Amino acid sequence: MKDTLEFLFGGGKLSRKEAAENLRSISTESVSLEQMTAFTTVFRMRPIEVQELQGFRDALLELCVPVVIENKDAIDIVGTGGDEKNTFNISTTSAFVVAGAGYRVCKHGSYGVSSNCGSSNVLTALGYTFTADSAVLNRQLAEAGICFFHAPLFHPAMKAVVPMRKGLKIKTFFNMLGPLVNPLQPDYQLFGTYSLELAQLYDALLKKENKKYTVVYANDGYDEISLTGTASVFRPNEKQELSAENFGLPTTQESELFGGETPVEAGKILTAVLSGQGTTSQTSVVLANAALAMQTIKPGLTLPDAVLEAQESIDSGSALNAFKKLIETN
Repeated sequence: MKDTLEFLFGGGKLSRKEAAENLRSISTESVSLEQMTAFTTVFRMRPIEVQELQGFRDALLELCVPVVIENKDAIDIVGTGGDEKNTFNISTTSAFVVAGAGYRVCKHGSYGVSSNCGSSNVLTALGYTFTADSAVLNRQLAEAGICFFHAPLFHPAMKAVVPMRKGLKIKTFFNMLGPLVNPLQPDYQLFGTYSLELAQLYDALLKKENKKYTVVYANDGYDEISLTGTASVFRPNEKQELSAENFGLPTTQESELFGGETPVEAGKILTAVLSGQGTTSQTSVVLANAALAMQTIKPGLTLPDAVLEAQESIDSGSALNAFKKLIETN
């Protein structure tokens, strides 16, 4: 690691193979905390290269606990975190709406790092028990239309960096990696990113690999469609700016998307939205993100029509039922 740090501090860029080798060393705890912190800091001082991010992802996928799901015809809806907006769990709530509409969802997530409550925090508060048992996950997918991959269970190698991340209390390239290392690598993915530069980086990486994806960055800083302004949206063959008008939904204010101070409060918002009792702003932002996920799977579907599908998922009780079924099949 000493030679690598000298190389990086001298302005060097890692190859995909070198990036994988270094992250493998970090993940297997053969690097000191000080060296690990120095290595991580490099990628806050300069932009990370596509091949470096690919290499880091390669290492984590190589080291992850395998999951056996009957097929990959599913979507992940996940944000990087790190936007410091402390919204309620929009992507998690949207995932249940998408599942309620009849699409298969294999969501990847973890505890909050830069917000009060990540997807794993809120699901724990709501009574969900994490599992890496493929039989249970397949049953949940069959009965609820959704299953959840709790990142620490599938990426034990990441345990080595937890003390560093907690100590730094700032976003690092590990925030960038989270959405990319879903152990299933499902056919479809909706990614939210905390910066335009990262959205462009994701787009470049995914385009190289012929993935079916949508990458979102709300231009006022959110790592998801927020309806507070315009959002930059990247797909395999296009980039566009979307606003609330494109969805046929009202605009929202930042204060209306607050996620609460505790996982219990966040859980109440999630279940309220799924029950059709969320505020107009809470429900609208969930409908927008669910619609974008549906359009990722079915590119011919217009956003207003996808919003109608999402609304029907809530109105019919299907979204809430997907949530209940997931909890019941623990």
